[in-house]
Amino acid sequence: MERRGVTIWLTGLSGAGKSTITHVLGKKLSDGGYSVEVLDGDIVRTNLTKGLGFSKEDRDTNIRRIGFVASLLTRHGVMVLVSAISPYRESRDEVRTRIGNFVEVFVNAPLDVCENRDVKGLYKRARSGEIKSFTGIDDPYECPLNPEIECRTDLESLEESVNKIWQKLREMGYLSKSIAV
Repeated sequence: MERRGVTIWLTGLSGAGKSTITHVLGKKLSDGGYSVEVLDGDIVRTNLTKGLGFSKEDRDTNIRRIGFVASLLTRHGVMVLVSAISPYRESRDEVRTRIGNFVEVFVNAPLDVCENRDVKGLYKRARSGEIKSFTGIDDPYECPLNPEIECRTDLESLEESVNKIWQKLREMGYLSKSIAV
């Protein structure tokens, strides 16, 4: 059976839980026999988009580049998990249009929860002025208006968030009905 590729785009503030969900979901999909690639924002910035800053233009360029790679993989039947803050709605909508098979997951947690989870100390550095244009502090994050899935990581467990995405992918026809939750 030929499987449809899809890009599952996890967006949300730093510390909301995007990478954690991506890791667990990616393993579950791989264990289910699916071809999976992960495009994590931090890793992509180190390897594919090195040299870009954090201006709106550079952030949009970053998202377009991630979207381009995701579209190629999706076209070839891969389940692509993108974990990137992607703060601007317009750039997310642009990549959605380019890719077609696209599922937006809003990984939602209040700013104070994200700050409390911040193991890298980025929020503290942003609040002290050491980091400028930090999303959620002095640069905006535009929440998705109609995401296919919203994971409230402050209110639900990791397992609940992953299962919520899994069920939606199944409903949308991206997962075989024979593979268990």
